[in-house]
Amino acid sequence: MQVSPQPQTASRGRRAGGVPIARSRRAPGAGRVEQGRARARRAESVPDRSTPAIRTNILITGASAGLGRGMALEFAARGRNLALCARRIELLAALRAEIAQRHPGVKVAIRELDVNDHGRVFEVFRELRDELGGLDRIIVNAGVGRGAPVGSGHFAANKATAETNFVAALAQCEAALEILRARGAGHLVTIASVAAIRGLPRYQTVYAATKAGLASLTEGIRADLWDTPIRVSAIFPGYIETEISSGARKRMFLVDAATGCRALVRAIERERPKAFVPPWPWTPIAFVMRHLPLAALVRMM
Repeated sequence: MQVSPQPQTASRGRRAGGVPIARSRRAPGAGRVEQGRARARRAESVPDRSTPAIRTNILITGASAGLGRGMALEFAARGRNLALCARRIELLAALRAEIAQRHPGVKVAIRELDVNDHGRVFEVFRELRDELGGLDRIIVNAGVGRGAPVGSGHFAANKATAETNFVAALAQCEAALEILRARGAGHLVTIASVAAIRGLPRYQTVYAATKAGLASLTEGIRADLWDTPIRVSAIFPGYIETEISSGARKRMFLVDAATGCRALVRAIERERPKAFVPPWPWTPIAFVMRHLPLAALVRMM
């Protein structure tokens, strides 16, 4: 490769032609002072994440039963106003009446919503925002737990799980961030699962994959919003008893719905990027699952 000739440079301390260059003298420690000022400017540009804000108006999808219902009751006990949506509007109406009796000062807005109707997701989120006068936290909770081994002839069930747990969750995140970005603040929460840690066999294969996808989506959103006041959290519940799990055999470490939902709300209120719920024993279990050889994981499952 041909290199073009470089112009002659002056010797150190002199301009071309031999004229001395006046050297600037900096006060001792001036460089450290400037570095400190630069760090301070960067700190001012990043939102303070040390103390979570109080979120007054909270939207929860899939709130008619299970974890969604349990979280609604816990947040209502803390005096939060609620925007609740689910397919079974009659169960939401009963939940609203229960909250009104227990906590008369809490506002509760409800809407019927099938999260697989993606256009309706955006409409319902906007309607609930307007009814409550704004939303501070949006919890993407709606999902299904059914599935079958891949290739066993149950593609329709696995497809429904994938569409509800991931594609519909994406629609909810899009609708949520439309609101939170316009507001310039808030908290987006997705409910994943400890199953998201690894690929799992049999009926959990597609379910685990969708929850892993949701966890990855959440982390990508968090990265995109890193230097903004909008916080993003992924919550990984372990075994919590709900109507989905009521017909299944009892599992080790299974906790009742009230205990599990209290732990969920505590984790959400801390607004950390991710949390396993309940933290004991699921934080160490998740670590073991992540590093266990696949053959050992299969035997354990």
